[in-house]
Amino acid sequence: MTRDDASSDGDQSPPLVTQRTTGEDRVRMVARQLTEPRTANWIASEADWSYEPTKRVLERLVDNGVIRRDDDGQHTTYCPDYRHQAMREAMALCDDAGSVEELTDRLSEVKTQIQEWKSTYDVSSPNELRATIADADLNSDEEAERRDIARTWEHLKGRLEIVRFAIREWDFLSSSAAFVEASD
Repeated sequence: MTRDDASSDGDQSPPLVTQRTTGEDRVRMVARQLTEPRTANWIASEADWSYEPTKRVLERLVDNGVIRRDDDGQHTTYCPDYRHQAMREAMALCDDAGSVEELTDRLSEVKTQIQEWKSTYDVSSPNELRATIADADLNSDEEAERRDIARTWEHLKGRLEIVRFAIREWDFLSSSAAFVEASD
């Protein structure tokens, strides 16, 4: 949310998110939503907070493994630590699933869906499916459907690894496992 998001009735008060959160909270929110490397100045601007305190918060997030700092370029940038994100996603999957069997069923469903696409379109990857758009005489709806399937397929391929990890590490990641260990 930026400063330009003030209400349309001429009210010049700060946006609600700025009124109800601290600068540190906003920096954390922005940093956790990064999808590409960004400078501390960019993050400070998005969080509507000054540079120096933003930099201190970012350094704490780096120290805690939430984001990574890259000093290789012309400017220091910050980006997500994908290992940390993958671990959080795996824990969320375990928390949402009632059991390791339910998570295994989800894995099977995703693998079955991918196999169906492979069989239906006689391809072995999302890019091969995209290539069929040029090769086949398709109307615009069919082309759009194949593009959508290719995007979904790529997304599911990435999720498969996280789901496999969550299944493999169920005993460690599931919240019920932590409770059982604590009660022993």
